[in-house]
Amino acid sequence: MDFLGKKTTSTTAAATTRQRGNAAEDVALAHLQAAGLRLVERNYRTPGRGGGEIDLIVREPDGTLVFVEVRSRASRAFGGAGASISAAKQRRIVFAARHYLMRLGAPPPCRFDAVLIDGQSVQWLRAAFDAQ
Repeated sequence: MDFLGKKTTSTTAAATTRQRGNAAEDVALAHLQAAGLRLVERNYRTPGRGGGEIDLIVREPDGTLVFVEVRSRASRAFGGAGASISAAKQRRIVFAARHYLMRLGAPPPCRFDAVLIDGQSVQWLRAAFDAQ
C-alpha cells in the first residue's frame, strides 16, 4: 500500500501473476488427468533458499513418476512458453526432483515433462529434458 492506503500496482501485479500461474497449473493438471495420470503433489518446494520447485508431480498408470513444469504465455511471441524453460530452470527442477526422490525408499522410473500453454493452445511435451 502507498502512503494514502491504496494498493500499489506491484502488489496487484504479483497477485495477478500468481493467479495466472495457478490457473495454468489447473489447465495442465486437467489435461494430464484426462490422459490418465494421477496427481501426487502440487508445488513441491525444496526447503531453504536456492532450491527449486516442481509445479506438478504426477504418476503414469505404469508407475512412472513424472515431474512437470508448467509454462504459460499469452502468445507465442518471443519463443512462447517453451522458450522460457532455461538450462538454469531445468537444473533447479532436477535438484528439486532429486530432493523429492530422497524421501522414497526405492525411486520409481521418472521423467521430466513440460506442459506449455500459449494462449488457448495446450501442448504436453513428454521427456522435455533429462536430468544432467
